Amino acid sequence: MTAATLIPDLAAVRAAAQRLQGVAMRTPLLQNAVLDARVGGRVLIKPELLQRTGSFKFRGAYNRLVQLSPEERAAGVVAWSSGNHAQGVAAAANILGIHARIVMPADAPRIKIERTRGYGADVVTYDRFRESREEIGTALAAKTGAVIVPPYDDPHIVAGQGTVGLEIAEDAAPLGAMPDVVLVPASGGGFVAGVALAFSASPESPSIYCVEPEGFDDHRRSLIEGARVTNATGGAATICDALMAPKPGEITFAVNRRLLAGGLAVSDTEVEAAMRFAFEELKLVVEPGGAVALAALLSGKIDTRGKTVALVLSGGNVDPVFFARVIAAD
Repeated sequence: MTAATLIPDLAAVRAAAQRLQGVAMRTPLLQNAVLDARVGGRVLIKPELLQRTGSFKFRGAYNRLVQLSPEERAAGVVAWSSGNHAQGVAAAANILGIHARIVMPADAPRIKIERTRGYGADVVTYDRFRESREEIGTALAAKTGAVIVPPYDDPHIVAGQGTVGLEIAEDAAPLGAMPDVVLVPASGGGFVAGVALAFSASPESPSIYCVEPEGFDDHRRSLIEGARVTNATGGAATICDALMAPKPGEITFAVNRRLLAGGLAVSDTEVEAAMRFAFEELKLVVEPGGAVALAALLSGKIDTRGKTVALVLSGGNVDPVFFARVIAAD
């Protein structure tokens, strides 16, 4: 990692893997014959919904917090999140004995707010349509001296999330199934940036795509434009509450514009179909934002015939009532 630019590299991802060893769960690579037949290729599924706190976010949060100095740990941390980063920071802080304050939207899924509190964090709620979580969190940090732990635009967060990519590559090799394509959900872009870094030195480097909800596809459009663009405000809505960042991060886009093959966007209807498929065929409970990569595959957003595709199911923290409604739908 270069001090001047704070852009993480492959060495930073490998260092994060060492810190996470024995702390984060090494989630498996799953295969499913029904899915393979449906898309005409070989699919490797990385179920990060089985990770601690139910999403990949624990990896980046722990990698960030474990590197804090004793003085920084004593001051505590502040983070903002719709839920998965919140839980990741809260759990990592609990393990390390650090006090955490988390700014969360009042309309976040109840299960995410309750579990964040359950890990011992103080939760501060806000109105996502009228208030700025960044302003609230920054003010809290200034008042208490706490360290801000952003959800994606941080080199240590990116490196921690990238350990998912390392594991995919390491576990695919013995199967003789190195992926041609990798599909990763994206909001601020830290996850897909880390995964892309993990594959950056591979002689068989796959084509890596970020996947976003329609109307919140700022990464897809930014990659086309060659510069960071912002999602339109007002009117747009999505069931993918975890993937609503308005604009790619500076650090994340610096990585992604260089390493990604492109971006894909999926509708809420396609996401719901993917959630049902995951439940019925894979026997997995996936939240909407965690299902977008599978949705892109099932809806044919990219040609996968004859190819090996790795995709990440990034989280499983879904409201039970909403999930039941999705599963019951035709």
